[in-house]
Amino acid sequence: MPRVVVGVSESLGSLSALQRAAAEARLRRLELCAVLAWQAPGGERGSRGSCGVSALALCRSAAKERLREVLDTAFDAKNLGVTLSGYTVRGTAGAALVDAAPDPDDLLVVGAGTRGPVRRLLRPSVARYVLAHAACPVLTVPPSPLQAAYEAAHRRNSWHLPLDLSELA
Repeated sequence: MPRVVVGVSESLGSLSALQRAAAEARLRRLELCAVLAWQAPGGERGSRGSCGVSALALCRSAAKERLREVLDTAFDAKNLGVTLSGYTVRGTAGAALVDAAPDPDDLLVVGAGTRGPVRRLLRPSVARYVLAHAACPVLTVPPSPLQAAYEAAHRRNSWHLPLDLSELA
């Protein structure tokens, strides 16, 4: 049966994607499947030598708790209006999302935000990976306009810069 699959994390863009995915699931009368990908400390190479079974179990339980918190933050599951399921998957976010939506009738929803040159070098874009590899339609959700204002305020506060009163007008 087709589903609406959405990638979740603790980012603001992820919450926007989750809200849009819930709206699409209600509109199409489909199950909403939230997927949170996680990796062991140090990535896959780091987990081979240094992480024991107990460390991986702790990472897995932390990922489940994060998913639960994100879903509780996003909405009240009792009044959602669709069937909601959540999964944590060990692996990279892009590959986990593509694997979670193998049916061509599924809809895959991901957040797509602006990324600076440093961030592009350090962390590949999940949205680009999903667009290139998905077997189903992909809906990319742009960031909320409030996110840019939030990030600007955060940068200003981090650098201890004074507030520009013209921004308040």
